[in-house]
Amino acid sequence: MNDSQVLNIALMLLLAAVIAVPIFRKIKLGAILGYLVAGVLLGPAGIGAVSDPQTLLHFAELGVVLLLFVIGLELDPEKLWSMRRHILGLGSLQLLVTSVILGVVLMLTLDSLAATAVIALALALSSTAFAIQLMAERGVMARQQGRRGFAILLLQDLAVIPILFFVGSLAPSANGANELSLLASLAALGGLLFIGKFLLIPLLAMVSRYGSRETMTAASLLIVVGAAYGLYMAGLSMGMGAFLAGILLANSSFKHQLESDIEPFKGITLGLFFIAIGMTLDIALLLSEPLLMLLAALLLMLVKASVVVVLLRLAQIPWRDGLPVALMLSQGGEFAFVIMAQAQSIGVIDSGIASQVNLVVGLSMALTTPLVGLASRFLSSRKTGPETTVSEVELSTSPEVLILGFGRFGQTTGRILAADGIPFTAIDKDAEHIDFVRRFGNKVYFGDAERMDVLTAAGIEQVKVVLLAIDDSEQMERIIGQIKQRFPRLKVIARARNRSAYWSLKAAGADEVIREVFEASLKAAGQTLSAIGFSSSEAMKKVDAFAHHDQQLLLETYQHRDDLEQLITLGKRGRADLERLFNADRNNH
Repeated sequence: MNDSQVLNIALMLLLAAVIAVPIFRKIKLGAILGYLVAGVLLGPAGIGAVSDPQTLLHFAELGVVLLLFVIGLELDPEKLWSMRRHILGLGSLQLLVTSVILGVVLMLTLDSLAATAVIALALALSSTAFAIQLMAERGVMARQQGRRGFAILLLQDLAVIPILFFVGSLAPSANGANELSLLASLAALGGLLFIGKFLLIPLLAMVSRYGSRETMTAASLLIVVGAAYGLYMAGLSMGMGAFLAGILLANSSFKHQLESDIEPFKGITLGLFFIAIGMTLDIALLLSEPLLMLLAALLLMLVKASVVVVLLRLAQIPWRDGLPVALMLSQGGEFAFVIMAQAQSIGVIDSGIASQVNLVVGLSMALTTPLVGLASRFLSSRKTGPETTVSEVELSTSPEVLILGFGRFGQTTGRILAADGIPFTAIDKDAEHIDFVRRFGNKVYFGDAERMDVLTAAGIEQVKVVLLAIDDSEQMERIIGQIKQRFPRLKVIARARNRSAYWSLKAAGADEVIREVFEASLKAAGQTLSAIGFSSSEAMKKVDAFAHHDQQLLLETYQHRDDLEQLITLGKRGRADLERLFNADRNNH
């Protein structure tokens, strides 16, 4: 393939995504179906822009890998452990019950017990990429039903490894090879855990201190791809490697920076993955047996959705809330393609059956978004109560305050918030400083506060207040401008070193500007007056009078901050006014 062909394919893929996704979102069918249709049109069944979609699919699987890494970042080990009952309970039951029901149905058409078991297990798996994308678009990830659905998906991803081992064991003379593969897999897992615990954080700290922004992005991608490749070479899932790497870094100070660095690559490659899935659909087989293939896909979705709805109901989720999530998990998954390829290579199933299974999986993916939309409209039209009750929503850990810069100034606010149980997130870009303050239990993360993607990952869309406590006044001006442009109603409080910084930050749009040494200097002045003989009440009265006068003068000079001569004039007049104020007070006594 020459350079012009590569550029032509890239152009066609980008053009298809840019055209198809907005159209399908506009008609309420979702971005995923848009990607799938674009893939069908570009693939061998369409204009043939890409003649070998399998190669593209292998590359595009990087999108699923990046998605699982970001999911791992959001799941620290403690949270994962707290979900163990739902992962092992709901997830295991879904996989077991669905496989048994599908196996019974498949036995009516297949003679081989081994082929039946392999296909049933493959079809019981859902698409993590599809389901999570849909749950995010529909806003259910933070709700109980979304959490339970994610637990089911997580168990399915964990189950891929033993399923692949099971398929491999069906090959002739595979026992010895499987034992070696199992040892290699355990060694790879141990190596990843060791590297994640002892080497990744020092590596990121070094890159953040001595590298550039681009180097930090490269380090983020290196961690994901390296973890995925290491486990893949040991015979495990690439996604599992990325997911574990994300969990190992979930409690690190680099969490939000990593998430913002990975997000653009994840979005592009995940879209490419869905396009590649569309290209692999056997349209000729669909056209030859359209009714049979559609009925098979719908039957698969009916079985899987019914099982999930029942399990969610047992988990105290009302069926009205559980049905949309069940439909989101009802499609076949991308791992079915992997399992079918392995089963075909060792002769467990023939190519014709593998093609049929792959087409059913692809059709179920294509049907998921429209069916979820129809179910949501049906349920909303019949719903008479409030959209969501408090009991239906999981307790949120979303921050109420975002602190940018966590030195001595920012830490004071952070300590008060923490003592009062108010959730906050702090961002700082000094890796050594972060490592120090985190030893005292502070929640502070590494990141560049000027990057809106970092602020978004840190939860700026949910917070009520942003406190800027950064040393660089010019940098704070730029940050305030970005925040006010995106979130004009968000309250911004900024730290100022001097009067000039006060004026600049006020002009940039800060709602409140705090002069960092002003209060301390007022207290020092009051102590000084007391030490030379003034009573405490007299000293406090003079200090309060000065503070009020100085604030008024500061607001007046703000209007003329760029006119040096006018500032000098106002300063002289302010001193004269203050002297008259104090003289009048002295004469009254």
